[in-house]
Amino acid sequence: MLNIHPMRLLVKTPDRAQNKMIEIRYNDETLPKLDEKILEQAALATLKQQDADDDIALTILLTDDVHIQELNRDYRGYDKPTDVLSFEAHERDLETGLMYLGDIVISLARAAAQAKQGGHPLLAETQLLVVHGVLHLLGHDHAEAEEKAVMWNDQAEILGRLGLSDIKILEE
Repeated sequence: MLNIHPMRLLVKTPDRAQNKMIEIRYNDETLPKLDEKILEQAALATLKQQDADDDIALTILLTDDVHIQELNRDYRGYDKPTDVLSFEAHERDLETGLMYLGDIVISLARAAAQAKQGGHPLLAETQLLVVHGVLHLLGHDHAEAEEKAVMWNDQAEILGRLGLSDIKILEE
């Protein structure tokens, strides 16, 4: 688990049949506030589409370009900002008993620029990045053409279920 020390905003799904906890945090109170329930729905839709186990948790950190660039440099060796990073944990939380999948870090500045370029709202772009990040936490990757095709197909299916079939990830 990343030591990210952000402001804390806990969002927990009201679905009692599934014990999934999605924690959404902002590391800076000046960042635009998004509808956390919609971001939570994007994460839950991804977990459902991937047939993820019950009793799992993850954290989504909404941040700025400076912070994500530091993380990208320190953990991936790329000294530049990026839109989303995923840090797998796959550890059992001793307090809750939930399997902690890991952390997703999203640059809202990068998401806003991509939303503008794509001609859609910031919230829709952030939902895409949540879906993308959760898929990474579940083991998906896109380094090779074959695995990318699988990940992009799953991503498109999930976005379609969220009513966002026209949203596509922008590739650098």
